[in-house]
Amino acid sequence: MPDFIGTRYYSKAARVVAVICLIFISFTYIAGQMRGVGIVFSRFLDVDITLGVIIGMGIVFIYAVMGGMKGITYTQVAQYCVLIFAYMVPAFFLSFMITGTPIPQIGLGSEVADGSGLSVLQKLDAVLVDLGFTAYTDGSKSMIDVFCITLALMVGTAGLPHVIVRFFTVPKASDARKSAGWALVFIALLYTTAPAVGAFGMLNFLDKVDDTAYSEVDSFFPMWEGNGLLAFQDKNGDGVMQYRPGAAFEGKPEYTGETGPSGERLLSNTPNAESANEVYVDRDIMVLANPEIANLPGWVVALMAAGGLAAALSTAAGLLLVISSSVSHDLLKSTFAPNISAKTELLAARIAATAAILVAGYLGIYPPGWVAQVVAFAFGLAAASLFPAIFMGIFFKSMNKEGAIAGMVSGLVFTFGYILYFKLMNPGANTAENWLFGISPEGIGVIGMLINFGIAIAVASMTGKTPVEIRKLVDSIRVPRGAGEAHAH
Repeated sequence: MPDFIGTRYYSKAARVVAVICLIFISFTYIAGQMRGVGIVFSRFLDVDITLGVIIGMGIVFIYAVMGGMKGITYTQVAQYCVLIFAYMVPAFFLSFMITGTPIPQIGLGSEVADGSGLSVLQKLDAVLVDLGFTAYTDGSKSMIDVFCITLALMVGTAGLPHVIVRFFTVPKASDARKSAGWALVFIALLYTTAPAVGAFGMLNFLDKVDDTAYSEVDSFFPMWEGNGLLAFQDKNGDGVMQYRPGAAFEGKPEYTGETGPSGERLLSNTPNAESANEVYVDRDIMVLANPEIANLPGWVVALMAAGGLAAALSTAAGLLLVISSSVSHDLLKSTFAPNISAKTELLAARIAATAAILVAGYLGIYPPGWVAQVVAFAFGLAAASLFPAIFMGIFFKSMNKEGAIAGMVSGLVFTFGYILYFKLMNPGANTAENWLFGISPEGIGVIGMLINFGIAIAVASMTGKTPVEIRKLVDSIRVPRGAGEAHAH
C-alpha cells in the first residue's frame, strides 16, 4: 500500500506518511487480536490471561517471523477454513436448541421453543426489562451514530492493510477479483449469523446465571472464574447470583486467594453499593463461552476454541507481516537506505516484527477497550487516513502529493486524537452529550474521512498540478491489461 501511495503521489514523504498511518491502524487492530488469543489460551490451558497472551505471542512469532509471506498465506487458508466451520456449527446447535430451527438467521426471528409464544427477541426484551436493563431491541444509540459506525466499518475495510496485501498473493488480477467475491460471500455469512449468536448467548447466560445458587451453577462459571473473566461477589450473603444493571464492584476482579461459603473465589474489590448486581462478566468471552453455557457437546466447545484461535492468530500474523514489511521495505529499502542488501532487509523485517509482537502483547494484556471496540477503532482509523488517499489516487487524477499528504495527516490526527481523548485521557466524558454531532469514538472515522477528503481537495486545488506521467499512470490502472485501443462507432 505505501508503494502505491508513494508511486501514485510521486513522493517519498507520501510513502512515509502512509507507513505511519498503516502502523497506527495495525497496532490498534492487533491489540484486539492478541487479547482474543490470550482469552483462548487462558481458558483452555487454565492459565492467567496475561500468560495466555504471552503464549500467543510466542506462537505468532514462530510462524510470522520465521515463515514470512508464504508461511502466513498457507496458514491463513487453513485458519479461515477452521474459522468459518467453527463459527457456524455452534450457531446451528444454538439455534436448533432454542427455536427448533437450525438456521440461525431464521432462528433469530422464530419463536422460542418453550411454549411462551414469544420470538427470540421478544423473550430477550422481556427478560432484560424484568431485570432492570433496557430492552435488547431498544436502539439506545442514535441513528447518526449507528450510521457512522456502519459506514466506518464499510469504507475502513477498503483501507485495511492486512486485507489489501492478501491480493498480492494471487498470480492474476482476475484471481484477485474472484477472491474478493468469495470473501464477500463468507463475510456476509458470518455477519448475518453474529446477531443471532449474540441473542442466543444472552438468553442462555441469563437463564443459567441469574437467580441461580453459586453451588448449583453449571461448570462453565467456576472454570471461567478461575481465569479471572467471570466473578461473583455475594453482597447479600445468600449464595444466589443476581445479574442486574451496573458494575458489581470497582475495577477488574482482584482475588484474595480464599473461597467463600458457596465455593466462590473471594474478591478484595470494593462493592458497588449503587447496584444490586453481583456478577462480573468480561464481554470478550461471550462468543467463546457460548457452547459451554449451552452445555453443547465437548467437540463443539473445542471447535469454537479452534475457530476463535484461528481468527485471532491469522489476523495478528497478517498485521505483523504488514508492519514488518512496511518498516523494512517501505521505510528502509525504498526511502532511507536504498542500498541495503536483501539479507539486511530481511533482518530488519524480522526485528520490526519482533518489536511489533512485544508491543502487541502489551496492548493485549492492557487493552484500550473490549475487543469489538478496539477493532472498530482500527476500521475508523483506516477510513479516515488511507481510504481517501487510495480512492482519490485511482479516481481523481488531479489529486497531487500535497493534497494527499495533508489529507492523510489531518484525517489520522483528528480521528486518533478523538479516540485518545474519550477512551484514555477523559473516559468519564465518553457520553453522547459530549460527542461531536453525537458520534461515538467507534464511528468518528467517518468525520475523519470527510475531513481528509475536504482538506486534500482544497490543498490540491491551491498547489501544483499532477505530472503528466502520473495522469497516464492513473489511466493505465483503469484499463484492463491486454485491452486494445478504443474505437469510435
